[in-house]
Amino acid sequence: MTGFTAALWTEALKAARSRMPWLTALGFSLAPLMGGLFMLILKDPVRARRFGLVSAKAQITAGAADWPAYFALLAQAVAVGGLIVFALIAIWVFGHEYTDRTVIDLLALPTSRLAIVGAKFVVVASWCAVLMALVYALGLVVGAMVGLPGWSLALAVGSAGQLVATAGLTVVLITPFAWAASAGRGYLPPIGAVFLVLFLSQVIAALGWGAYFPWSVPALFSGVAGPGVRDLGLGSYLLVMLTGVVGVAGTLAWWWLADQP
Repeated sequence: MTGFTAALWTEALKAARSRMPWLTALGFSLAPLMGGLFMLILKDPVRARRFGLVSAKAQITAGAADWPAYFALLAQAVAVGGLIVFALIAIWVFGHEYTDRTVIDLLALPTSRLAIVGAKFVVVASWCAVLMALVYALGLVVGAMVGLPGWSLALAVGSAGQLVATAGLTVVLITPFAWAASAGRGYLPPIGAVFLVLFLSQVIAALGWGAYFPWSVPALFSGVAGPGVRDLGLGSYLLVMLTGVVGVAGTLAWWWLADQP
């Protein structure tokens, strides 16, 4: 077993034995469930009002009660909610050794620091991919239970591709939070950075400059600001890739060069 394989196995076991996979799965499952509730309200607004549900809010959020609108809502949830959930995953994977005070034991293993960081990133990416697949699968079940019209195999495949692309853009953008968890030696600094980024992404997107702020790109790509804002330029995607590369490089450099406690 190579050093990277051993590190990957160790990181995967630590994640599997924690409560975080269940908590993140539960949190991310709210997206298709709430989307299904909006669709149900739109299908029968009279009954929704009878049960105290607000159909106007569902109309603003989802638009129409059909499969295209539901898939679009899922993509937007992955873009916005995924930034929070995926960032928390990266923060936990890279920060829990500092909080648990086991980082010295980790670095004492006969495995290079670069292999450890690489294994952590693979676990984070795989974890996020599983959550994205969960949202899509649960969305199919919820949509079928609600009885949404407009289903087609081509739509399902195309929507799956959009979900994968949206999740991929979001995952790339969480790498700086891995560096923040490492440099901050715990959870609080990167969590503060997440809230700052969320605030800035909302403000900058509202000003019309979201295409130039990397953390606004996944939401714009998902169509959260309307279909007309979905066509982003190549520069926006290059900015996302550059942000991801800087986050990975910064994390690798920190673990390789910094004196650990």
